[in-house]
Amino acid sequence: MSSKKTETIAPKSGFGKLMRVKITFTEPVLGTMPNDEEVYAQYIASKAPDAPTKEEEVENLGVDEVVEKGTTIFPKLDDGTPYLYDYQVKGFFKNACSMLKNVSGTKSSGIKAFKKYIDGLVFIEERRSPFEFEGEITTLQRPLRAQTAQGERIALAMSEQLPIGTSVTFTINYLRDDLKEAIEEWLNYGKVNGFLQWHNGGYGRFEWKEVDM
Repeated sequence: MSSKKTETIAPKSGFGKLMRVKITFTEPVLGTMPNDEEVYAQYIASKAPDAPTKEEEVENLGVDEVVEKGTTIFPKLDDGTPYLYDYQVKGFFKNACSMLKNVSGTKSSGIKAFKKYIDGLVFIEERRSPFEFEGEITTLQRPLRAQTAQGERIALAMSEQLPIGTSVTFTINYLRDDLKEAIEEWLNYGKVNGFLQWHNGGYGRFEWKEVDM
């Protein structure tokens, strides 16, 4: 359950309202970024050479397109701490809203052009938000199956994995008062459909709460 506290400190932009959120994963969470510079330089750049950053293009394309080319990992700070990018949170919000639009009575069901809505009115204050966890980063291996013209194709996928209980805290800046209910709805969706890599397989599910700034 979330609290209803509204933060009053000024956001970086000078306008909007802030909502400080801590999410705690109830299932392991997997890294999404290819651990291979050639994937960035050749495959992804060739798909969309005008993308703002190669990291964002990974998110836009869907990492399953490139996962077989190498282990997917978490981006890391200089001290080795894995972190979450701001655009990954917004990507989760877009996915949650796109699904909840199909559920009558939800706030999301009334949002038209939701991708532009989220891009233009919802922001994450921190560019990078470090994960907090106990233990070590491990690796998960799993098969990927796809039907192709040549028949079923199987490739081995590997991803870095953070354990159950891992948490991350970030600050949401929303520019309309009525957006808070929608944001809470999207965060609640994380209880059943998780975050980051292989979230449709049950990974990355989380609980959340508002915390003090």
